[in-house]
Amino acid sequence: MVERVECVVIGAGVVGLAIARAMAMRGHEVVVLEKAHMIGTETSSRNSEVIHAGIYYQTGSLKAKLCVEGKERLYSYLPEHGIRYGRVGKLVVATEPDQIPALERLEKKAVENGVTDLEWLNERQAKALEPELNCHAALLSPSTGTMDSHGLMLAYQGEAEDHGAMIAFNSPVVAGWIERDGFFVEVGGEQPTQIACDILINSGGLWAQEIARTIEGIPSESIPQRFLAKGCYFTLAGKPPFKHLIYPAPEVKFASLGLHVTVDLAGQVRFGPDLEWVDEIDYDVPPDRATKFYETIRHYYPGLKDGTLHPGYAGVRPKLQKPGGAPEDFMIQGPTTHGVRNLVMLYGMESPGLTSSLAIADEVIRRLDGA
Repeated sequence: MVERVECVVIGAGVVGLAIARAMAMRGHEVVVLEKAHMIGTETSSRNSEVIHAGIYYQTGSLKAKLCVEGKERLYSYLPEHGIRYGRVGKLVVATEPDQIPALERLEKKAVENGVTDLEWLNERQAKALEPELNCHAALLSPSTGTMDSHGLMLAYQGEAEDHGAMIAFNSPVVAGWIERDGFFVEVGGEQPTQIACDILINSGGLWAQEIARTIEGIPSESIPQRFLAKGCYFTLAGKPPFKHLIYPAPEVKFASLGLHVTVDLAGQVRFGPDLEWVDEIDYDVPPDRATKFYETIRHYYPGLKDGTLHPGYAGVRPKLQKPGGAPEDFMIQGPTTHGVRNLVMLYGMESPGLTSSLAIADEVIRRLDGA
């Protein structure tokens, strides 16, 4: 017998869980299908855990809009739910005078995006905050922070389940098709099953395109190409040299924010991610990659000692941006895009997806409502 539910959400990463929470709190019957054995095993847990301010993204883009909105909501949500976080602030630094125009462009974009709290620091002011720092100028972003991303996902899961949602782990979507009155989904795993639903939301992250191609009736031309960007992190042994997050000045066509410094909630310093375009997903961190890290990091942290960097972890982003191409926006396709009622497809859900997660969930509901 085929089970029928009102709404199926594919993927239990931070975005999928936020969507499941929002749908369940709206009164929908929700089942989340997750191919892994637990929540957030890939992109959602293999990142910098940064609460982004919203200063990098193209003005008018979903990334800009949802990041700024999501940041404000997170700073209310996190303390209300007892989730650890720190509003530690970030310095975006120009290590050479010719990088200062990049900071000027960044400030202009930030203001256009609604981020008006950036502060200019000269070399003396920046070093007063961070004595180990080498720079000619810096932008201070006081609304950038860090958080416990797993704690956030657990909170989303808990609220979703409190409102009746169910998460099925070890349940990969292997096929499906569109029916006149909804959708039919075949689920693999050790206990294969079939589910019919009225609403289908694909939040498969790294696998969103692959999932979309298994569902008959979804226009193939609506499925964008996926590019995989791997980033490795290295941890620093010894006493933390910085209190703030430190980011290099962005490049014109940046695919990552550079080898930046984050200080996690336990006081551990890590550097990364770097950027490598790959064809397959793997999470190995080659120790010899540290050579490039030392070279790059010493532009802004000349006091970095040999032998103090150790392999940490790696993550892979599901990018829509081509290698060498311009940055691409989130792609959230509702019925007005692909023409299929009660279907939402999410592609390219990378940074700032963690920061934007609550706002992304609301955007999905707006797409379902026809907006």
